[in-house]
Amino acid sequence: MKIIIAGCGKVGKAIIESMTEDNHDITAIDNDPEVIETVTNTFDVMAVCGSATSREMLLSARVNKADLFIAVTQSDEVNMLSCFLARRMGAKHTIARIREANYNEDGLNFIIKELDLSMPLNPERTTAETLFDWLKLPSAVGVDNFAGKKLQMPEMIVREGTPLCNVSVMDLRKKVPVQFVVCAVQRGATVIVPTGAFVLKAGDRVAFMLKLTETHRFLKSIGAVKKQGRGVMILGGSTTAYYLAKLLVANGFYVKIIERDEERCAELAEKLPAGATLIHGDGMNHDLLMEEGIQSTDAFVALTGTDEENILISFYAASQSVPKVIAKVNQPELADLSEKLGLDSIVSPRKLVADALTRYARALNDTPGSKVETMYSLMDDNAEALEFKVLSDCKLIGKTLKELQLKSNIIIAGIIRGKETIIPSGDDVITEGDSVIVISTDARLYDLSDILR
Repeated sequence: MKIIIAGCGKVGKAIIESMTEDNHDITAIDNDPEVIETVTNTFDVMAVCGSATSREMLLSARVNKADLFIAVTQSDEVNMLSCFLARRMGAKHTIARIREANYNEDGLNFIIKELDLSMPLNPERTTAETLFDWLKLPSAVGVDNFAGKKLQMPEMIVREGTPLCNVSVMDLRKKVPVQFVVCAVQRGATVIVPTGAFVLKAGDRVAFMLKLTETHRFLKSIGAVKKQGRGVMILGGSTTAYYLAKLLVANGFYVKIIERDEERCAELAEKLPAGATLIHGDGMNHDLLMEEGIQSTDAFVALTGTDEENILISFYAASQSVPKVIAKVNQPELADLSEKLGLDSIVSPRKLVADALTRYARALNDTPGSKVETMYSLMDDNAEALEFKVLSDCKLIGKTLKELQLKSNIIIAGIIRGKETIIPSGDDVITEGDSVIVISTDARLYDLSDILR
């Protein structure tokens, strides 16, 4: 597909990287010559320097041939206007990053309709919703949901001396009174889809697929239940912190936000409901954190604008025995280093956005048999989990799973059929209208039939 990306900041570059890996025809637009030079030196894409709201610039980028136009500049208004122009000039689909909270709470549907937007994109809201899911399941280091949250995929770290350690997948199935699939295991730099004989070891990162209604029972059976606390301390009064605090307070959590900017602190105190407390101060000051009760909080989330600060203060929170610690880290190399040093839960807004747009682009592909509905990158981008909607022409319809000759390192982890949620066995059959969850550690999948040899 031909995709135009307007705005090549941190988010834009992450999108370009993800889209080029999917072999799309990419054209990038930015008004900074140095940024354009960096993009062309880093990625195999076309790039033009100028304003995304310029008719001449859009013409030079061949917007009339674009299957998808994505605007992720720093300005909501520029994003909306450029998408409006792109749509009028022939782009088939348009996506605008709209970050301002007022747009998202007042009249967003009106904006979408009037601008003929295919989808609004709000990285901060998306990140907050992801963090909220993680905080609701403190035992897991990450959580992804499928089929309207009917299926859930928690990721766990295998700890020495726990029921997961030194047990084979086959024996684990016998011990646990819940149906589940071991989707993928990361051991060091290697990620595999394990067989029944595979033995889990301390330090492994494991992704499980199970019914949402069975998650608590599963965690209890493997001795991994952590009490869901109600106190959350957030470092940094960002837009993400605002969205997260609203979600938490609405669901009965008590939230404390520490923000060093006095004006921003007052603004958030005015906007947020009762149940959220704003503290004006430097969250990197350990004495302040102790005074505000870091040792007694149930969860700590570092959301400053600096990766290094988030990492350092998260390690400090972990040293104070905070049960759940999450850091926002955008730079992949820093995220990898932090995980190796023992920081388990790391969220990357750039990665979440890139996943969302990659999922959307794959769903636009004209494949006869299926359509991508959900996609997540797993295990440091070494695996993918995809939800396919089975269409009438799918060549897998009517066959049992054991009849299918699957490529290596691919597993069918779940099937949703109407109101029925299935943790599949070899005797299950794929039918038209099913949603099928597939995990792959090697190939990028665009159609459900791609899983076959």
